[in-house]
Amino acid sequence: MSDTSADLVILGGGSGGYAAAFRAAELGLSVTLIEKDKLGGTCLHRGCIPTKALLHAAEIADAARDSDQFGVKATFDGVDIAGVNKYKDGIVNRLYKGLQGLTKAHGVTFVEGSGTLVDQHTVEVDGTRYTGRNVLLATGSYSKTLPGLELGGRIVASEQALTMDYVPDKVVVLGGGVIGVEFASVWASFGADVTIVEALPRLVPAEDEFASKQLERAFRRRKIGFKTGVKFTDAAQTDNGVSVSLESGETLDADLLLVAVGRGPNTAGHGYSEVGVAMDRGFVTTDERMRTNLPGVYAVGDIVDGLQLAHRGFAQGIFVAEDIAGLNPEPIDEAGIPRVTYCHPEVASVGLSEDEARQRYGSDVTTFTYDLGGNGKSQILKTSGAVKLIQAPDGPVVGLHLVGDRVGELIGEAQLIYNWEAFPADVAPLIHAHPTQTEALGEAHLALAGKPLHVHG
Repeated sequence: MSDTSADLVILGGGSGGYAAAFRAAELGLSVTLIEKDKLGGTCLHRGCIPTKALLHAAEIADAARDSDQFGVKATFDGVDIAGVNKYKDGIVNRLYKGLQGLTKAHGVTFVEGSGTLVDQHTVEVDGTRYTGRNVLLATGSYSKTLPGLELGGRIVASEQALTMDYVPDKVVVLGGGVIGVEFASVWASFGADVTIVEALPRLVPAEDEFASKQLERAFRRRKIGFKTGVKFTDAAQTDNGVSVSLESGETLDADLLLVAVGRGPNTAGHGYSEVGVAMDRGFVTTDERMRTNLPGVYAVGDIVDGLQLAHRGFAQGIFVAEDIAGLNPEPIDEAGIPRVTYCHPEVASVGLSEDEARQRYGSDVTTFTYDLGGNGKSQILKTSGAVKLIQAPDGPVVGLHLVGDRVGELIGEAQLIYNWEAFPADVAPLIHAHPTQTEALGEAHLALAGKPLHVHG
């Protein structure tokens, strides 16, 4: 066997892996990056980027269909799914080529192939061993399903849904989390009859209850059906459709069943447990500095229990590179990672939910909700929604939750407010351009600081 050594060997070329590779190279470390598929991982090729392209196409469809309300005469003649896919794939391909160029520019050694951890310093790919002073595990995640529910035919996961060459007439979406509501939103905009089935009591159950209620209200207006607090029991498919049975005894017939019940850690088959990496429920166990139980072995991204977000893995990858290089970066506060669900309307949040804040700080937590009905730009966009702030007792703002079209673009300011531990009085004097949706954040903080202006009631 040949032998190749580097300061850092990375197994997995997704957001966490390539971020670590680029940052480590910038800091003068030699890097070997191993990826069995395409550089960029799930986020670029089968997740964040292509789904958001579909969501933008869906927004265009809605704008054409509803153009009369803006005084514009337009005709919506339907969705050319081949054209949508061409648009989507073009974006992915351009970004992929850009990443390939950056890999070369940083001097990172890229190895294509399936890697296996042989010991705490070595990853083997097709008979070649790559040895690192440090090893980073970043193998990402996979779409989960439920026991007895096999994917195939008319039962698909998000990966298959992204490559479909038709718009189904009738869809059941199993799972009301981020992936489920985003695809439900796309298909509804494209003209499908959609029903979401969620076992927990509300849609986007990981978000503050306020956000769930706002989204459910909007989905009702859009005629997107949903059944919450009810469990799936079985699915049977024929050549013409699929029949979904629920614990309530109800049966839903559709052309397609999308299984969107979350993602699991892609840790099996890579030698982790064989080498002795500590694991819990399939996730690699790390400390706050992303170190595993094996000296010199780190893990980032979806294989580490917590938020399964590309930008979380990206930030963790940078952290590990800087930690290895001796820069001693500050550990990442998980609650300070912004979260966005890109359905119509969008849901965005950072920090604690009201329940989490009350558990941490007690009953004296203060909340304030600002309705977007008072925001000029939101009225121009014809979006409804609200901004909810959560303040610790006599302390900083510890949670910000937003619902409405394009509020994902507001999360940048929101995460600064949370991460810099700002008090309402710190934010209230800041001047927000008019008319913008960012004024909603300003107005909400004005109100919490004791000087409400565009607030009714």
